[in-house]
Amino acid sequence: MSTFKEIRGTLIKSVSSDPANPEIGEIWYNNTIGSLKAYQTINAAWASGGNLGTARYNLAGAGIQTAGLAFGGREPYTADTEEYDGSSWSEQNNLATARAQLGGAGTQTAALAFGGTQPGLTNSTEEYGGTSWTGGGNMGTARRLLAGAGTQTAGLAFGGGPPDTTSTEEYGGTSWTAGGALANARRGLAGCGTQTAGLAFGGAPTTAATEEYNGTAWTGGGALSNARSYLAGLGIQTSALAMGGLPSDNKPLVEQYDGSSWTSTTPLTTGRAEGGATGTTSAGLFFGGSPGPAGVVTTEEFTGAFNATQTLTTST
Repeated sequence: MSTFKEIRGTLIKSVSSDPANPEIGEIWYNNTIGSLKAYQTINAAWASGGNLGTARYNLAGAGIQTAGLAFGGREPYTADTEEYDGSSWSEQNNLATARAQLGGAGTQTAALAFGGTQPGLTNSTEEYGGTSWTGGGNMGTARRLLAGAGTQTAGLAFGGGPPDTTSTEEYGGTSWTAGGALANARRGLAGCGTQTAGLAFGGAPTTAATEEYNGTAWTGGGALSNARSYLAGLGIQTSALAMGGLPSDNKPLVEQYDGSSWTSTTPLTTGRAEGGATGTTSAGLFFGGSPGPAGVVTTEEFTGAFNATQTLTTST
């Protein structure tokens, strides 16, 4: 058996306190507490969160992992709005208009809901102030199965249909204006980021295409490793997650984007499509979705990979 010195070229150090800036893979013995320690990468992981109060799919989301917002969806079509506090969901005031397959953006206290189906197509926009929804400016193009990004005062809506469209619109807090067109017309796509640094990926017809928005135009980014539609997305343009989706073998799949390419990361515990998502690649949230004729209440919390000091045991 090789020794640590033969592998690393150095002996395990005995120190009275943990080093301030250890390197990945570094091991030491803390003689003050009598423990063998190492600085290691902790893999990304999904953990169960509190269930939604209303089972549904084709819903939208906003906010962060500890202050999330879920709204709309079906089955049946619902106006239901719920807030997440990091452990459980609570009912809030409903959307003015029940709808599904809508877009969402913003935060828990300043969210934006737009487009969708009632089941007829709608171009209506609603703004959430942390307590209730009020009407905003209508979109120029009524559509469903679109994606959204940005904030309540600087929102972005793109894709959707029918017919499948390349249309992009920017929200300034009161009204929508036309933005640069997507290169690929599609519906059932995912998006994240901001109005000036947006990201669009996947969609139907089933595609792996990724596009990046700079506030004026879309350009091609690295393709998903697995083409899929009806997926969910979260994060920013340079650090995003693509979760779940169709075909059926993609439902648990999760990929992470670094600004140029996608790589597989820890899959969902419960595979599904048509769910809602929000947060970051360090602390994300995925909720609702299908399968199931009425959708599911399942919520999962994502913790991204990170480096940390661990005490080594026989099971480490």
